[in-house]
Amino acid sequence: MDSLLPERGVLVLDGGLATRLEDLGCDLSDDLWSARLLQDDPALIRRAHRDFFAAGADVAVSAAYQASVPGFTRRGLGAAEARALIVRSVELARQARDEHGGGLVAAGIGPYGAARADGSEYTGAYDLDEDGLVAWHRERWHLLADSGADLMACETVPSAAEARALVRLLEETPHIGAWVSFSCRDGEHISDGTPLADCAAALARHPRVLAVGVNCTPPRHIPALLGRISGVPAVAYPNSGEQWDPRARRWRGARDPVAFGAAARDWRAAGAALIGGCCRTTPEHIRQIRAHLD
Repeated sequence: MDSLLPERGVLVLDGGLATRLEDLGCDLSDDLWSARLLQDDPALIRRAHRDFFAAGADVAVSAAYQASVPGFTRRGLGAAEARALIVRSVELARQARDEHGGGLVAAGIGPYGAARADGSEYTGAYDLDEDGLVAWHRERWHLLADSGADLMACETVPSAAEARALVRLLEETPHIGAWVSFSCRDGEHISDGTPLADCAAALARHPRVLAVGVNCTPPRHIPALLGRISGVPAVAYPNSGEQWDPRARRWRGARDPVAFGAAARDWRAAGAALIGGCCRTTPEHIRQIRAHLD
């Protein structure tokens, strides 16, 4: 991990890719979410990546969070075209990186729950055991590991079993490393109730687990959660702090990029070496993170 970190000892990640795409006018209200645009409007994905790089991000996470071969084939695509679209997610991020003039590209590995599109990435209530999760992730994992990405970003992982499954796949691709980032229910536990400290301790033993941390979790929990991680660099990219109202189908609260950027200093002091934003965070949030950290 040390070889990836700049002299200042922190990498700034990008923000909410889907949020940026929605702000650019996209309707992402289907099961594929932002992955739909890998087929329908790849140039817009490239633009969103470029916007985050321009705001100060060092790392772009590719638009593969909700992408899967079964998901694309359910829409009538052939398996070969589905595989090509998954690889395209990294190609678009690399193009944006090159247009910007530098940075890293992480291949986005969303959880099984993201492909189910039923909210289970925030509960870990799955119908697959660890072996089943290895089998489900394997094809996409190898496609992205061989896509030219600099590393893998295993994100919004809700369960200890899924984290173990992803590390088993990491063993199959010795040429690349990964970070593992969990969705968390509070300041101590990941979404399935496992203590984050236990997950971090197990993952820290693997030499190619580059960082362990938290994403898509309210900012108020981040300092306590970072305190549960030791023996490995920490990654933190929470959501904006707004709350989704499922009845009104709207976000409640206000986006405050300045406060978010100021909080990033506390996350850095708590040990985070990779810091960015998740849902509802924008290029302005990333600009404020960069300003406050610099």
